[in-house]
Amino acid sequence: MGKADPRMSLPQFLLQGFSLILIDLLLAGDNALVIAMAVRALPARERRIASSLGAAGAVILRVGLTFAAAQLLYLQFLKLAGGLLILWIAWKVMRDAEDPPEAAPAAGRLAQAIWYVIFADLTMSTDNVLAIAGASHGNIGLIVFGLAVSIPFVVMSSNLLAILLNRYPVTVYLGVAILCKVSGDMILEDPFSVRALHPGDTMRYAVDAALIVTLLGAGLALRRRTKDL
Repeated sequence: MGKADPRMSLPQFLLQGFSLILIDLLLAGDNALVIAMAVRALPARERRIASSLGAAGAVILRVGLTFAAAQLLYLQFLKLAGGLLILWIAWKVMRDAEDPPEAAPAAGRLAQAIWYVIFADLTMSTDNVLAIAGASHGNIGLIVFGLAVSIPFVVMSSNLLAILLNRYPVTVYLGVAILCKVSGDMILEDPFSVRALHPGDTMRYAVDAALIVTLLGAGLALRRRTKDL
């Protein structure tokens, strides 16, 4: 990682800061969906709190991790664990898809949702971290600026997605399918999986399809069984 230039002018700082914001926003779509799915079952006020605190906590950790970005590529099991967590979130959302958010007890779920958001967002953000590390050239001011300005966008997007998921329950199944793909890609991108399986495009498509079919099938079977009771 290059050394920051202490003589950077204000226009240069703003221009590079704007480029960092664009990078983070372009790479944050799947993060916003995961946050929305994780906080969907909370009441509206706690949903906003969980998404805001979770996103902020993940960004704070990302600032520190950006300085060790090169090492993130070699941390075994980090993306594997994140992929499994996202798969678990997708299953929980699928299981609760027929229940209105108000039907679920809120006690203890706020803190749980915050930790889900932090860990899932952090493990999904290797691409964000590496892109920002390269574009910032090690300038901590740029890193903090670019990540911090992107927080409102991610939080706003996740809350809008959560409202959409609650208003139109059928979109939950689309969200679950997307999370299954994100989960499968993360699991196969983990250094352990790359070394052990050498996954190619065919394996990626097969794993993504298997996860989508399995989770959606299990969710629909659970829905039918619940209706029969």
